[in-house]
Amino acid sequence: MPRTSRPGLALLALASFLAPACGASATAPDAGCPDLPLPQPPGLDPVIEARLDGQLAAMSLDEKIGLLHGTSLGAIDGLWPTAGLDRLGIPALQMTDGDRGVTAGPSTCFPVAQARGATFDRELERAIGEAIGAEAAARGANVLLAPTINVVRHPAWGRAQESYGEDPYQLGELGAAFVGGAQQHVIATAKHFCCNSIEDTRYDVSVELDERALREVYLPHFEKLVRDAHVGAVMTAYNRVDGVYASEQPHLVRAILKDEWGFPGFVMSDWVFGTHSAGPAVTAGLDVEMPYDLHFDELYKAVDRCEVSRAAVDDAVRRVLRTELAFGLDHPAPVDPSQIESAAHAALALRAARESIVLLRNQGKALPLDPAASSSIAVVGALAGVANLGDHGSSDVHPSRSVTPLAGIQARFGARVVAIDADTLDTATRAQVAAAGAAIVVVGLTAADEGENVPSPHQGDRATLALSAAHQALIAEVAAANPRTIVVIEGGSAVLTAPWIDRVAAVLMAWYPGQEGGTAIGELLAGDVAPSGRLPVAFPVAEADLPPFDHVSDAVTYGLFHGYRWLDRNGTAPAFPFGFGLSYGTVDYAGLALADDTVGRGEVVHAAIDLASVDRTGDEVVQLYVEPPPGGLDRAVRELRGFARVAVTPATTTRVTIDVPVADLARWDIATAAWVVDPGVYTVAVGRSEQDLPLRATFTVAP
Repeated sequence: MPRTSRPGLALLALASFLAPACGASATAPDAGCPDLPLPQPPGLDPVIEARLDGQLAAMSLDEKIGLLHGTSLGAIDGLWPTAGLDRLGIPALQMTDGDRGVTAGPSTCFPVAQARGATFDRELERAIGEAIGAEAAARGANVLLAPTINVVRHPAWGRAQESYGEDPYQLGELGAAFVGGAQQHVIATAKHFCCNSIEDTRYDVSVELDERALREVYLPHFEKLVRDAHVGAVMTAYNRVDGVYASEQPHLVRAILKDEWGFPGFVMSDWVFGTHSAGPAVTAGLDVEMPYDLHFDELYKAVDRCEVSRAAVDDAVRRVLRTELAFGLDHPAPVDPSQIESAAHAALALRAARESIVLLRNQGKALPLDPAASSSIAVVGALAGVANLGDHGSSDVHPSRSVTPLAGIQARFGARVVAIDADTLDTATRAQVAAAGAAIVVVGLTAADEGENVPSPHQGDRATLALSAAHQALIAEVAAANPRTIVVIEGGSAVLTAPWIDRVAAVLMAWYPGQEGGTAIGELLAGDVAPSGRLPVAFPVAEADLPPFDHVSDAVTYGLFHGYRWLDRNGTAPAFPFGFGLSYGTVDYAGLALADDTVGRGEVVHAAIDLASVDRTGDEVVQLYVEPPPGGLDRAVRELRGFARVAVTPATTTRVTIDVPVADLARWDIATAAWVVDPGVYTVAVGRSEQDLPLRATFTVAP
């Protein structure tokens, strides 16, 4: 198949940034180029591999290269295509984003991933992954560019909303659940590999870190998705890691991802600015350049000059074709348009919103509000009447319908609701607030405050974790007029609640709650649903309590500690700890038992937890942390190593079991380049949050 000349690069106003065009070389590759075969992952399907052998043997080098890049700088009907090869029955890839819903056309909009991280609900996240995957397939996609599983190292990161939280274990558990659901219909993509947690300098910043921080903090969740969830694709990050762009970082992509972890799928670049070369990138392990061959148009010449081996090109093609065959892309299932914005998916979005909202404060049992009371309810703030769904970058979703907080509250409380659509009060509205039985203030962030750093409109990282001065003033003004002031916060990640929080009766963190978020807010305020969300990031008292967030420098250093690990290490109390969330009822943690006092390195710690004295039906998120033996290398005070979301009912005892493989307690030993489980006495701590752990027990890892 002859290569076609590429179109003008005025499209997307990117001409000034793109590499110049370069035609294919007419010279045959030098027979003297080294061309050693690359190692293949274990456990491959011999039938598929034999078929791939035949397909590769039948292709010219030009045809092979034609399969290794996208074909359009702009989306076509909402999809980003690659080329197929009709004469060999090789289908094209059709890609769409899908962190909170499918971006190709109107689709169900779920709460953002950070909100879903607050659910701590694997089963729910698997169902959401399946729903998004089904809608993507119905739109004609076969690759879903989700989930985002980057560590939220600092909540000021503009795309924190797209990831589940700050803890690598939680990221891996929920990311694996999403992949398990999505891959019922499409190929899922783990992104962005790796150390991607800054927007404003994301195209060039170099993240400097040692191997221990890399292995213990920034890679475990990716390994989980590769080894356990069998994710089909991985997307590299824009940033550099130790000075080398992630798309051509051989230690990360070739050595760890492909060789060590045995990843059999394909690796793609992030869009436009995610690829920087042809030969070095393919040699390092990049398989597909997206969305167009801005650099891979020189791949033929790179082979000709021995800058990349034919074996590396064949390996890249094999990985694309292997994944296509493994997922049945050569005989796709019929498209089911009824999946798009179905009633079942709307109900799932409502469930996710209900489970994600976190009750941060409830003084004097200000909540729930009595739906049968006669007093008015003032709903204050311009955001109350807005469907605030999140970032307007690549994760943007456009549902056909959405419920605003005001509409959800009106649907539950009816004519009692007095809407004040302003961020300041005048004499008349101040009197309405003072006369109301309760005042609900809706404040927070929008896509104008945080999001992906795209050329237009520019968003990016947050300048501060504080609410705007206008919103802080509005809270103070309403609280001065009405002692039963309830604040509803929308946003992508942690916000500062000092100094205004002591002036209000209750606070709900609603995140960007998706198309059904307003309904969920109304239900929680009325007590129809008990709050059950738990924070997936620690909320600091002050921004200075967290590690510095440098979104200006060309190089930054990442270490072992951030979030709750950083706060614990420094003895700094958070405003609200990781895992925190109140409810309308109480649960007593009655007992913890470990099956064994001593375990070996290859064994599992079995923990049984009893929950009792429940005075209200609802869900509890049981969290298990492990504290390492005293002494030794510098380690986190404790780390999340298990969680379970369980339904509880009044006057019953519920037993919860959580298993912790001892291998998960390993640290990376730089001297031996291996995982090591230190012998000694470990402590299991179980409770409601990282700082509220009433149950403790110990076990010993034998030498």
